[in-house]
Amino acid sequence: MQFNKNTSSVKANIIGLTIKSIIGLIFILGLVFFINKIDFPAPKKEIEKIISNENFKIVK
Repeated sequence: MQFNKNTSSVKANIIGLTIKSIIGLIFILGLVFFINKIDFPAPKKEIEKIISNENFKIVK
């Protein structure tokens, strides 16, 4: 019969996974925060185009 030695514990794996998840979540939230701070250009006035009714054709 052969004995297997367990070198890693389940608690250590769970703690490591939890820490990596928290670091990943903080990174994603920080990335969203900094993207939100960027001032993207936007039009300063509303764009409005008047379309005349003369060009419309009624198709039945």
